[in-house]
Amino acid sequence: MCANKVSSPIDEQVLINLKAGDRVLICGTIYTARDAAHKRMSEALQKGQDLPFNINGQTIYYVGPTPAKPGQIIGSAGPTTSGRMDKYTPSLLDRGLKGMIGKGYRSQEVVDSMKKNKAVYLAAIGGSGALIARTIKSMEVIAYEDLGPEAIYKLTVENFPAVVIIDSEGTDWYQAGKEQFKQQADQ
Repeated sequence: MCANKVSSPIDEQVLINLKAGDRVLICGTIYTARDAAHKRMSEALQKGQDLPFNINGQTIYYVGPTPAKPGQIIGSAGPTTSGRMDKYTPSLLDRGLKGMIGKGYRSQEVVDSMKKNKAVYLAAIGGSGALIARTIKSMEVIAYEDLGPEAIYKLTVENFPAVVIIDSEGTDWYQAGKEQFKQQADQ
């Protein structure tokens, strides 16, 4: 399967055409946020405050990058486990978040919210943080600088590799793979 180029923020027409299992190369702007940043965003929303960036149409990468070595933009930037953000994700999807990049499974509540809000979940390859870092062309702290690597960063990426795990219809590539393996094993 050939990789599709996808610009971020993701155009809704492009998004709804992405299917579970598609490989993509992302170009454009993505934001980073992990557990602590998600908690702060959730608290801000509960207080009726604005988020630190316009989340509408955006993609969040679940990563806590390591410090950059001299001459580098960013250190290793591999994905973290997405399930830790599940309790915060539906409220962000309701406010326009369209893409998430991480690794691992998502809760049924998140999948249902993705279907309702027409969003996608992508996986980056765990263990390849140094390679992924090469696709990051610029990095800027947007909010919560005191959180260090868990601050929210605005990244400009070029050909960031990812796989669509859950598409906007709720089709889950992890589940499909399990079923396919089970059927082959039963033959």
